[in-house]
Amino acid sequence: MKLLILNGPNLNLLGLREPAIYGRETYDSLCARIAAHAAERGAEVEFYQSNHEGDLVDAIQGAFGDADGIVINPGAYTHTSIALLDAVKAVGVPTVEVHISDVDSREPFRSVSYIRAACLATISGHGTNGYLEAMDLLLERAQA
Repeated sequence: MKLLILNGPNLNLLGLREPAIYGRETYDSLCARIAAHAAERGAEVEFYQSNHEGDLVDAIQGAFGDADGIVINPGAYTHTSIALLDAVKAVGVPTVEVHISDVDSREPFRSVSYIRAACLATISGHGTNGYLEAMDLLLERAQA
């Protein structure tokens, strides 16, 4: 099984960006941990991060016929991007939304997620372990 791990704006700054909220784990360290988890589970992962909405839409579209699942942390685009929602709906690739922090307990605008309507599940507030949980959910669903 192949999973696309898709990260939106500012996630490349993990470890530097508001460590009290997002922790000190770096983006590279997170990717290495995800890759190790995938290998343990017999899955393949591809990583993509962009600060640009259109690039993320292109990556979602590129997953059609190439990936069996998407784990996406859209960052701030969660709360603003109908384009990401439409892309996930268009390709029909099973997708899980992930947020490192508990977005529902932060500023009121963060409780709005456009992409959630196209996702199988949302994992929020579990730190970077949420990525591993999302992968496991997609892998278990594929085996069912």
